[in-house]
Amino acid sequence: MLVVTLMWSTAGVVTRHLEHARSFEVTFWRSFFTVLALLVILPLFQGRAVFRRIQGGGSALWISGVCWCGMFTFFMVAITLTSVANVLVTMSIAPLLTALSARIFIGHRIAPRTWFAIVVAGCGIGYMYGSQISQGVSLVGTLVALCVPISGAANWTLTQDAHAKGQDVDLIPAVLIGAVLSSLLTLPLAFPFQASTHDLVLLAGLGVVQLAIPSALSVRCASVLKAPEVSLLCLLEVIFGILLAWVGANEVPGPNVLTGGALVISALAINEIVGWRNRG
Repeated sequence: MLVVTLMWSTAGVVTRHLEHARSFEVTFWRSFFTVLALLVILPLFQGRAVFRRIQGGGSALWISGVCWCGMFTFFMVAITLTSVANVLVTMSIAPLLTALSARIFIGHRIAPRTWFAIVVAGCGIGYMYGSQISQGVSLVGTLVALCVPISGAANWTLTQDAHAKGQDVDLIPAVLIGAVLSSLLTLPLAFPFQASTHDLVLLAGLGVVQLAIPSALSVRCASVLKAPEVSLLCLLEVIFGILLAWVGANEVPGPNVLTGGALVISALAINEIVGWRNRG
């Protein structure tokens, strides 16, 4: 899982080294190469029968695929519009949005510690947004980034609800569906293609190493590790991603991002650690 978070965190720094590809073209190529990689990885992980299971997966599998499509697409578009740190800190609130979504739509109880974490993390995100507005910085990229944890929260809430009804959703095929939908959605918007050979090599690396392989591995890890362990380890993506963009692309995070991000990460970490200890 540590390797998975490190692989995920490379998206920002790699994107900063692209020569000509921009916005929807970046998103298209990453999703396209993810599809190619998963067509090889899925049979290795689950056998050729996985493709038959996709056909008979039911509506929950396809809706999950739509959610993955949203996560893939919004993430890469946001990375091209705002700083890596902004995107990663905004994305990190996904577990708290998931808790709220599960409470609203399927009636899951939220522990007091999680309510506290939601308030503190909300203050952190609010501080980041407020500082950007006061400095005249465009919020478009950050708002697009907010769609990533919203898509993630919808996905995990759907998965939990389906599981409660005895309809388990196989998340690895759902990742493939999401990548296919993201490719089809962004293809018309990617024209005219401007990516150089250098760009295509980097984007292929993102599709295979940054997305396809770690996504498949993370689902396997989640079946072995406890939920708090996975949540805590996933927070490392934020730290790794900001450090890699800082060192590898000279993208220094602003003080407002560091302050707001510290509030968000602290709230998430404390919530998971306390929950872990209580369950122990």
